[in-house]
Amino acid sequence: MEAMGLVLFVVLFALLLLGYPVAFTLGGVSILLGIFTFGLDFLNLLPLRVWGIMQNYVLLAVPLFVYMGVMLEKSGLAEELLETMGMLFGRMRGGLAISVIVVGTLLAASTGIVGATVVTMGLLSLPTMLKRGYSPEVATGTIAASGTLGQIIPPSIVLVLLGSVMNVPVGDMFMGAVFPGILLVGLYLLWIISLSLFKPAATPAMPAEELAAFRSEGMLKRVFMAFFLPLLLIIAVLGSIFYGYATPTEAAGVGAFGATILTLIQGKFNLPTLRGVMRETTFLTSMVFMILVGATAFSLVFKGMGGDDYLVSLIQQNNLDANTLLLLVMVLIFIAGFFIDFIEITFIIVPVVLPLFVQLDVDLLWLGILIAMNLQTSFLTPPFGFALFYLKGVAPPEVQTQHLYRGIIPFIAIQIVGLLLVVSFPELATWLPQYLR
Repeated sequence: MEAMGLVLFVVLFALLLLGYPVAFTLGGVSILLGIFTFGLDFLNLLPLRVWGIMQNYVLLAVPLFVYMGVMLEKSGLAEELLETMGMLFGRMRGGLAISVIVVGTLLAASTGIVGATVVTMGLLSLPTMLKRGYSPEVATGTIAASGTLGQIIPPSIVLVLLGSVMNVPVGDMFMGAVFPGILLVGLYLLWIISLSLFKPAATPAMPAEELAAFRSEGMLKRVFMAFFLPLLLIIAVLGSIFYGYATPTEAAGVGAFGATILTLIQGKFNLPTLRGVMRETTFLTSMVFMILVGATAFSLVFKGMGGDDYLVSLIQQNNLDANTLLLLVMVLIFIAGFFIDFIEITFIIVPVVLPLFVQLDVDLLWLGILIAMNLQTSFLTPPFGFALFYLKGVAPPEVQTQHLYRGIIPFIAIQIVGLLLVVSFPELATWLPQYLR
């Protein structure tokens, strides 16, 4: 019976790799096997578990943060940021790439919607970077990597879901992700600066006449407005959480309201915009929660079969320590990221391995940040990296798939370096929550 839990896990993983819809595969296979194993009484237990999800107050933050991100995408704030930052850093070699990373960071801290960020920056920055002489690899790699920063920099939906699955306070997850997120941004910038020094032809500066025109057209006002509005929203959302004025769910409501106000200030708020935002928010939220319901059915069957106890006994029999187990799980999540996306990994793999780390008394906050950093690579790793798909969809015809694959390799390596640093120095993830608490 216990080994059957692992068979269920393997069957589900195989079906997902074959391309079957995630939510219905998770729920359908688990319910059928649950009825077969436990009888019709299983159908009496499952609704209670689903009702428990519906009563989870923390998960209300998901639709609110999605709404905030989609609304900001419609506000035109990203376009203003990209244009202003591009001119501000344009006199430096690699300045355009640096501006993309800075904008990606600000958008990550104010929207967290990876697809919208990558598409927006791809539409606005990629043609400009190619026109200015950037190599396609550097341009595409920088945009794709910067667009995925919303996975680790709070307020991140990944952190909300991980906190819920791992029973770690979402506020602590947000605080714990601040320094690892800054670390990744710093490593990205260091890579671009190194490229500009050793391969200057790949990262040219902008023409002096364009920069002069920018400075003569109210530069200070544009810089102030481009920075001030998103920073105001970031401070309102994250500051209220970090200093205890609001729960993450309440702060998500503040963010949703603030994003609506910013769109109004930008003159982009109207009924068609609101209708489009509501439709996209409903679609994304429904997708997440359908997968969550399916994952709940899977977790119920897996634990009912004793799958978690079986894994714990395997660890004890083989005398695996926490570090070895962490290495195995991180490699498993990294490889899974080549084929399936972060939501499936969060709801399938994390609940299975979590009891093992609890048994070994591992700090779950630190573990959650490591998993979030690892999940970020699932957007970048070919062949199914979603950020690569988003970017390829809006890239000019001369940008080929091989350019994206080659361009993203250095950034995947950077993320692995960042992950190893947080493994080596757990304080990067644990110090700020302890200090603010």
